[in-house]
Amino acid sequence: MSNISSVSEFLLLAFADTRKLQLLHFALFLGIYLAALLGNGLILSAVACHHRLHTPMYFFLLNLALLDLGCISTTLPKAMANALWDTRAISYQGCAAQVLFVFFLFCSEYYLLTAMAYDRFVAICKPLHYGSLVGSRACAQMAAAAWGSGFLNAVLHIANTFSLSLCQGNVLEQFFCEIPQILKLSCSDAYLWEVAALVFRFTIGFCCFLLIALSYVQIFRVVLRMSSEQGQHKAFSTCLPHLAMVSLFVSTVMFAYMKPSSISSPSMDAVVSFLYSVVPPAVNPLIYSMRNQELKDALRKLWICASASFITDPQS
Repeated sequence: MSNISSVSEFLLLAFADTRKLQLLHFALFLGIYLAALLGNGLILSAVACHHRLHTPMYFFLLNLALLDLGCISTTLPKAMANALWDTRAISYQGCAAQVLFVFFLFCSEYYLLTAMAYDRFVAICKPLHYGSLVGSRACAQMAAAAWGSGFLNAVLHIANTFSLSLCQGNVLEQFFCEIPQILKLSCSDAYLWEVAALVFRFTIGFCCFLLIALSYVQIFRVVLRMSSEQGQHKAFSTCLPHLAMVSLFVSTVMFAYMKPSSISSPSMDAVVSFLYSVVPPAVNPLIYSMRNQELKDALRKLWICASASFITDPQS
């Protein structure tokens, strides 16, 4: 039995065997990555530059954009490099760093989505108490708790995972380093502790999901009782994008980590992981801006200002 520390590198999943398909995958990933950088960067710029968007909802959206940029920048660049240079290798240190950041960023994003659901619940169901319940201090505390809890979870899991012994080689059936794939290589009884830790994490995750679900049940009860169609439209325009994001993120992550091994396959694992690690960061800017008139107006003003600046000083 060899210890995991003796492994100098891991081999990731290859998307294609032929050179043309590898370059096609590289071009596809590059397009998605650039779209995610542009979309999330525009949201960050719009929220930071427009004082009308300095509200709790957009403060959480700014944090979500930061997490999305981190998430997609942790997984896609290495996959693009492997496709471009026709390799599958990732170093031991690189794999450990990838696991750390993937776990940290995705846990933080999930906790932040829970805070965003609470923010919408208070705004719609308890509007008179909104200023006292979701003030600037409370927002900062909830965001800090989301980032801090995600980092603590990541450190605990990576310390346990990378102390295991391996006897099943070094081939990971995934395009990025993922804890379930590393556990498949273990032949140590210590993996039971990591499985128990994952179960505990998913228990916490399920509690967060219940809080999100209960928040939206109350929200829709209040919205459907509104007499004003304009009020209903505004409420749905701020809630439906968040609900769509939560549904996609939670369903794909739960399926990826909790599906039975009997239906598991490398291609299915890759598709499911792609859905929760790449798709949300790329489509979140579109989802959140499509039905949000304030954000669309801010982005339009940002574009006008940038265009005017370029016209007056094209060399800047």
